[in-house]
Amino acid sequence: MNYKELTEKLVDQCLRLGADAAEVYLQSSRSLSIRIRNADIETVQESSPMGIGFRVIVNNRLGFSHCNDFTDRSLTSTIERAIAFAKLTSPDENNVLPGDKGYTEIEGLFDQEIQNVPMDRKINMALELEELALKDERITHSSGSGFGERETETFIANSNGLSQSFKSGSCSISVGVVAQKGDQRSTGSESSSKRFFADLDPLPEIAETASQRAWEMLDPQPVRTQRASVIFDSRVSSRLIGGITGALNGLRVMQGASFLGDSMDKQFASDLITVIDDGTRQRILGSSPFDGEGVPTARRTLVENGVVRNFYYNTYAASRAGIESTGNASRGGYTRIPGIGTHNILVPGGEHTPEQIISQTRRGLLLNSITGSGLSSVTGNFSGGAAGFWIENGRIQHPVRGLTIAGNAEEVLYGIDMLGNDTDMSRSTVVPTFRVREMQIGGV
Repeated sequence: MNYKELTEKLVDQCLRLGADAAEVYLQSSRSLSIRIRNADIETVQESSPMGIGFRVIVNNRLGFSHCNDFTDRSLTSTIERAIAFAKLTSPDENNVLPGDKGYTEIEGLFDQEIQNVPMDRKINMALELEELALKDERITHSSGSGFGERETETFIANSNGLSQSFKSGSCSISVGVVAQKGDQRSTGSESSSKRFFADLDPLPEIAETASQRAWEMLDPQPVRTQRASVIFDSRVSSRLIGGITGALNGLRVMQGASFLGDSMDKQFASDLITVIDDGTRQRILGSSPFDGEGVPTARRTLVENGVVRNFYYNTYAASRAGIESTGNASRGGYTRIPGIGTHNILVPGGEHTPEQIISQTRRGLLLNSITGSGLSSVTGNFSGGAAGFWIENGRIQHPVRGLTIAGNAEEVLYGIDMLGNDTDMSRSTVVPTFRVREMQIGGV
């Protein structure tokens, strides 16, 4: 079946059945999931889901419906249901669809070789990864390992003449282990997710990282409540940056739910922090030629040296703001209408290695685990549970657990005084290690 032609024909059918404007979003996927535990194959699951979503506008009223049955009767019924839903909603002049603005040429979104790799090899990779992680004598149990892959073809057409499609894929491998010492249990895990099979990290490196993360947190010691430096390891640094990017969501800004709503072209954080959203990076998971509404993706600086430079929008939010969409419509598949989200977040690295940041910290916490809210996009304040390593006089002393950390927006964001150079450009979210000069640390 020619899905491109189908989406275009269904747009016309929506209009014939009473829609003033219509969008048809079709996805066809294939996925594989392999789970291993204690050298046994627990599950091998393959699926090929597909479906289609209809977004219609009737007298400025929005309706949506979806189905996974492509018979003429089912498609017609789904369109009629979307139109009926639209007539029940409130009118909003900002319910509009984008025009055809082309798309962004991006190489390396699909690897044909993933599906050509024999099933036995994929299973054996997961088995080998678990075995490697368990070789460390400090590891006592396996939480399991796995291999996964997915390929998706997306088609989108609307009544403004837009008709686009692209194919993407990914694969991943992961392992989790447990280190036990007396009554103590500590877990560790690591994974590698890539567009191309050949780009997956070496199995020994994944296994070693997972094992180390488990045993290095054994024998934690308490620390007293105090104010001290907090170093955000690159594993958790995105939790703070995510609060910033969430506050730059254009719809949240207009709703008054962003601490950066009045900060356009104003300094709000350390000049060490620049944040870029880039949906065009080759071979990276968050990249695509267009967003969830068919608007071309782009590279956009959101924050430059601590100054807000851009908010980001989908078509609805952009219409409310009186501007053009920035190509940031996010979509969780054919069953959902577009939201707003970023693609690939990049914080360019600084001048210091993580080791140098630690060595220049007199007293503080090297943070490698956060629970709770993190940085609030509404208030800019930070709070959460914390674990990691305690530093004294530039040296790691011992692991710590059960702490809390907190700080207001100004002291946390302006307090970033050292930025690491450990940027892993193979990831979708690239945020290096950084240090906040001082935060409240809750201990004993």
